[in-house]
Amino acid sequence: MQKEKRHRVVITGPYAIVRHPGYAGMILFYGCAPFVIGSLYGLIPALLLAVTFVFRTYFEDRMLYKELPGYREYTKKVRYRLVPFIW
Repeated sequence: MQKEKRHRVVITGPYAIVRHPGYAGMILFYGCAPFVIGSLYGLIPALLLAVTFVFRTYFEDRMLYKELPGYREYTKKVRYRLVPFIW
């Protein structure tokens, strides 16, 4: 958190559905890319990236919960981190 940037909670757009829509989009993109290029070996780094993003959302949520005003209330309204209605 950079206090001089005056971060705030965004609750509109995709943030009204999941708390980390950028990470969800990247997981979807990197998960589909191996099928688009026809290389199943590409699933290995895609899975590693997905696991990394899942861990990152956990630690990022913890930090934002502590340091960003209003994030606690936001997590009560938007319960899902990456996948709507699942997780």
